[in-house]
Amino acid sequence: MEPARLWARSPKVFAALSMLYGALDRKSSPIEPPLRTLITVRVSQINWCAFCVDINSATALKRGLTETHLEDLHHFEESSLFDARIKAALAYTEAVTYSDRQVDAALMARLKEHFDDEAVIELTALIAFQNLSSKFNSALDVSAQGFCKLPSKFD
Repeated sequence: MEPARLWARSPKVFAALSMLYGALDRKSSPIEPPLRTLITVRVSQINWCAFCVDINSATALKRGLTETHLEDLHHFEESSLFDARIKAALAYTEAVTYSDRQVDAALMARLKEHFDDEAVIELTALIAFQNLSSKFNSALDVSAQGFCKLPSKFD
């Protein structure tokens, strides 16, 4: 994979990055795998990372999500596919990712209706990690590598 080849030019950074990803995508995470994947796809869409949308969409399908889930991410608030918990997490994802937005008290209250403090920390770390990854790949023009045959939609 192209990102691994690029990150490997700095072995210590690559090792640390790999460990961080492993910690965030562990079985005991308070954030279930399908939600983690929806978050990574949404951050990737926002950051115009074709590679990340590609690989994370493939992971989403393996984790039981459907093509319609992925298509509805752009308008998740209006979608009946997502419950209030997922919508709160995705709204938080967008507030953290878009540089012209902030997390306000109302959004944090909405998030805390569904997630305890530990889960909010994990959500924030996952969003920050995916921002790092997708911005890295996007800046270096890493293209999709055919993991998922769905069309890549960006904001």
